[in-house]
Amino acid sequence: MAVESEKAVQIFLKIGLDERTAKNTVANNKVTKNLLTVIDEAGVAEGCERAVGNLVYMVATKFPANALVHRPVLLQYIVALKIKTPAQLDAAFAFLSDTASETLKVEEFEEACGVGIEVSLGDIEKTVNDIFEEHKNTIVEQRYRTNVGELFGHVRKRLPWADPKIVKQLIDTKLYALLGERTAADNEKPVKKKKEKPVKVEEKKAVEESPAPKPSEEDINPYAVFPQPEENFKVHTEVFFSDKRPVLRACNSKKVLEKHLRETGGKVLTRFPPEPNGYLHIGHAKAMFVDFGLAKERNGGCYLRYDDTNPEAEKKEYIDHIKEIVNWMGWEPFKITYTSDYFEELYKLAVELIRRGHAYVDEQTADEIKEYREQKKDSPYRDRPIEESLKLFDDMKRGMIEEGKATLRMKQDMQSDNFNMYDLIAYRIKFTPHPHAGDKWCIYPSYDYAHCIVDSLENITHSLCTLEFETRRASYYWLLDALDLYQPFVWEYSRLNITNTVMSKRKLNRLVTEKWVDGWDDPRLMTLSGLRRRGVTSSAINAFVRGIGITRSDCSIIRLDRLEHHIREELNKSAPRKMVVINPLKVVITNMEVGTVMDLDAKKWPDAQADDLSSSYKVPFSNVVYIEHTDFRVKDSKDYYGLSPGKTVLLRYAFPIKCTDVILGDDKETVREIRAEYDPLKKTKPKGVLHWVGEPSPGVEPLKVEVRLFDKLFLSENPSELDDWLGDLNPHSKVVMPCAYAVPTLHNATVGDSFQFERLGYFTVDKDSTSDKLVFNRTVTLRDSYAKGGR
Repeated sequence: MAVESEKAVQIFLKIGLDERTAKNTVANNKVTKNLLTVIDEAGVAEGCERAVGNLVYMVATKFPANALVHRPVLLQYIVALKIKTPAQLDAAFAFLSDTASETLKVEEFEEACGVGIEVSLGDIEKTVNDIFEEHKNTIVEQRYRTNVGELFGHVRKRLPWADPKIVKQLIDTKLYALLGERTAADNEKPVKKKKEKPVKVEEKKAVEESPAPKPSEEDINPYAVFPQPEENFKVHTEVFFSDKRPVLRACNSKKVLEKHLRETGGKVLTRFPPEPNGYLHIGHAKAMFVDFGLAKERNGGCYLRYDDTNPEAEKKEYIDHIKEIVNWMGWEPFKITYTSDYFEELYKLAVELIRRGHAYVDEQTADEIKEYREQKKDSPYRDRPIEESLKLFDDMKRGMIEEGKATLRMKQDMQSDNFNMYDLIAYRIKFTPHPHAGDKWCIYPSYDYAHCIVDSLENITHSLCTLEFETRRASYYWLLDALDLYQPFVWEYSRLNITNTVMSKRKLNRLVTEKWVDGWDDPRLMTLSGLRRRGVTSSAINAFVRGIGITRSDCSIIRLDRLEHHIREELNKSAPRKMVVINPLKVVITNMEVGTVMDLDAKKWPDAQADDLSSSYKVPFSNVVYIEHTDFRVKDSKDYYGLSPGKTVLLRYAFPIKCTDVILGDDKETVREIRAEYDPLKKTKPKGVLHWVGEPSPGVEPLKVEVRLFDKLFLSENPSELDDWLGDLNPHSKVVMPCAYAVPTLHNATVGDSFQFERLGYFTVDKDSTSDKLVFNRTVTLRDSYAKGGR
């Protein structure tokens, strides 16, 4: 193998590739095979000019595979120096891609590629001079910060076949002639000017026009990367075989694509295909955003398809949950289907696969199959006669073979570089009733067999999934090609990984079943039902997902505070303010008459107008109020703004109070009660402002509620990487405060209502609430480190 690689390197060096590119190329079997084939077709195995070799390399890596019949012709044009520049070659690719396998119209091809057109040095100089004259003022102002690429683009627009090296040299020369030597200032990074604070004008505010803000990451269309359905004739992927089979260039024929477009009306059809074996988590929110979002953006439809091929793990509870959560997330399925709806068609296609010699019944055990696959060894049953496999598969279907004694395997490529081509299992025996299909079947298709076929049967235009499925592309298209079925466009995007949590269904299931958490909807989990119970809105989740985008970068883990930022952004606009004391400390105001109760106005919204009665609520102020234990210290300090002996603070919406005495417990350390005096005229102006709750009437306790404080479930940012990941659970991820006090107006709060508890965070009424006692979950704290630290 090393000798073959060295031979390939020597050939690549002969066509002018540099040594680094040559060695990088042979590290990729796919590109190496392609390039050697193209070199042979071009007849340049013994060497050629470097410029020609670079274009040959581009042909090997970028040529449209739906037009392979025309590749030798293009190579003749390159070798004959009729096509000499990358711009000409790009034009050729575009022309040939549209032509596909149809007859090549030579005159149109040559015109499209600029064959025979010679652009003189004088033409280029004149064009460069014209463009510099047109943009002179901007160039002089921006100096060496001028975007040279834009200048290059202007030249190329007027002279598409000009030699790019000459264009670049002339632009650089012209810049130097106009601007002279670079100065130190040219090399400095531009300093962003701070925005000036607007000047306050009492009588009238001057309205100045300001440029429209740049679109935020949430406003950018994340679906622009996806092609239209009518473009689905291009090659999806190339499957290389270890034997002498030709490379499989998976694509739809013109006839197949036309039939598909007739059946769909040219509409985009996607699918969201969850397995009903657990609750959906925030990673599924991204999948929904991609699948449903693309369909909505293109005025198409998205199937909600239950991928129910494993009856042992599936429950109706999960099926109902998935439908409910999809609706809660704001998505409306085009149609709800089940993979089990297609069991009959899948079975018939499996029979056809056997008849075509592409599948066989294997009687190895699961362990034997695993061992043989690891050793890349063919099953001893791989070459059994077709009729024998058909008979045994029928026996499997009729329940005549024991569970685990036989499987149907696809006859793919056991020597492939891709593990997912090692004769994957298509059907296995399971004597288990199906939650949707009942007890009709005792054989069930695998994901690898069923998924691509159902995509095809449902005329899915875009089959979108996460990057770990990328290696399954070969198997996906191999099977559709083997059965002559329509092939959807497949695209993989990065998984959504968030710090301080786990996303694996297996790990989530273990947390739930072993009671490390309080069920699938525990507010500490990143399940969508857990987030909903915690008080997170679906719009905040969708904004978060849209913000991170749907790229193919798979090496990042998103910080939890980024999600929390979007949650705060949403709740800040929708959650009214209230006052709640979660760890009450009694304060007796000694200079206020016992029995006196004042109804004071408190604001639901900080920016509300004073005369807007709907934006305020009443809070009772009496001679007994409660503040947070953490807002009192026996010893004061300069950086402390809470209450201390002899110190004054302001009770929000009420009056300043001054601590006059401290009542301690029997241990002479625990603070039991505070005595204070209030300033009814508000003459004092303390710095500290505290929230509080007062007794609504003499001797009557305030409204008692339970408050649950939630924090990160795991201490480490990436607990999934730990061997003892359960040992990383945060022991303080849930703290229950059973005796908090709330303002009276919270009495009417109902399950799901959200509020901002002043100075404490955002809270939501939990489903555990009763008519006797409300329970609040903290959704998120007020502090937003993500917004402060930059995005």
